Amino acid sequence: MVAAGSGSRFGGPKQFADLGGRRVADWAVEAAGAVSDGVVLVVPSDRVAGESSAVAGGPTRAESVRRGLAAVPANAAVVLVHDAARPFASGALFDAVIAAVRGGADGAIPAVPVSDTVKEVDEAGVVVATPDRHRLVAVQTPQGFRADVLRRAHVTGAEGTDDAALVEAIGGRVVTVPGEPSNRKITAPEDLDWARHLVAGDVSGR
Repeated sequence: MVAAGSGSRFGGPKQFADLGGRRVADWAVEAAGAVSDGVVLVVPSDRVAGESSAVAGGPTRAESVRRGLAAVPANAAVVLVHDAARPFASGALFDAVIAAVRGGADGAIPAVPVSDTVKEVDEAGVVVATPDRHRLVAVQTPQGFRADVLRRAHVTGAEGTDDAALVEAIGGRVVTVPGEPSNRKITAPEDLDWARHLVAGDVSGR
């Protein structure tokens, strides 16, 4: 469970913001704990002492995952990596990711269709390509992997915006499972407002 970010875009560590009387991260940890044999929480170094089963994160997301992975028992067969800032991933989504890995994939990631047209631009902001959006998806967490493959991907010390990219880079086969619209990442203050409305019973999230 990756919860070591500084939340620079949010204005603070959003994973520890209040959400219905609990921290955002607590919702995510509870969901993960319901489907796993254990949860390793990766937090900023100054929060380790106050958390259960926690390790200190690193200067990058990938390094934080590596430190968390080092605390996962060596006999684990499947490892899930989840962002603590996604409090509403359902048990069914966790189960679907795990089932895809157990079914033979090296990795499995939740994905949702991209509804907007996407443009590739150069350093000057000039459009250089328009990818076919029907072949594009936006990915979420939890992302699940064969433990040996994920460890092999991270031993390279590579960096990436998600763990699937590192597994792909070593030739791993990563498949997608249907993501969930409600599995929204808390990134900006308005995302937290949406989450609070949802918890309060406003199903629209406004």
